[in-house]
Amino acid sequence: MPLASIVAARRFDAAAHLPFFIGDERVGWTRRSDVDALRRWPDVFVIDAASVRLHAALADVNARSAALGAVIGALFAEGKIPGWRDETYAIRNGFDAAPLAFIERAASRFFGTMTYAVHLNGIVKYRDKAPQLWIARRSDTKATDPGMLDNVVAGGIGWGFALMPTLVKECWEEAGMSAELASTATPGRTFHVLQSLPEGTQAEQIFVYDVSLPPDFAPHNQDGEVGEHRLARIEDVARWIEEGKLTVDASLATLDCMLRHQWIDEDACEGIDALFEAPQI
Repeated sequence: MPLASIVAARRFDAAAHLPFFIGDERVGWTRRSDVDALRRWPDVFVIDAASVRLHAALADVNARSAALGAVIGALFAEGKIPGWRDETYAIRNGFDAAPLAFIERAASRFFGTMTYAVHLNGIVKYRDKAPQLWIARRSDTKATDPGMLDNVVAGGIGWGFALMPTLVKECWEEAGMSAELASTATPGRTFHVLQSLPEGTQAEQIFVYDVSLPPDFAPHNQDGEVGEHRLARIEDVARWIEEGKLTVDASLATLDCMLRHQWIDEDACEGIDALFEAPQI
């Protein structure tokens, strides 16, 4: 039986959505229940029974971004898009692909567009006892997954940021970790999540990293997005994952770490291999 976090990472009903296209490229998923809210902008969206398409007259990145920005601002004012972040995300189906448009981060799940994130496993190794993991608890005021357990560092990758600069930035903001220490992180594997959430669709590629932390290091949050940090035994973290106390993203990143370090048996992670590849739907 696959863990609940592995199942949730692909809990998505395509029939409940319309694909969102820019030109001939599907770039997202719009819930059928949200489609009517977009019909007010016939100069921005072409909507039929099979799809939502950005109007062909919006032929370049600037025109698309301006049109989508006006729509997103109106939907946010009406409460249909929560958690405004003042961060720019690019609509692109590959991390290195050219942007088709730019949108406010909070709107990415409303339109189900692909996003990218880094997650860091903070490992403390000892000479005389088993290794442990630093685990964060998300602030109760976070727009997504408030109060849930998370990796020691995790963050979305905004437009214009590469992987390691994002990781270094997030390490300082979320854990007070120096750039020198953060730069010693080593890459794990990459997961793809496609799941339905209250705010829309999370279509995300997650880049996993590990860092070895000194036994005397203690994380200190700088930006108010983390409620607390705790140093935990591997078996406790594995139990929290099974109990659903970690976010889906953090569960996958932590399971990847545990598997690579052979701290848990692969039989305990049935179905996880399928998450290494982007879903084909």
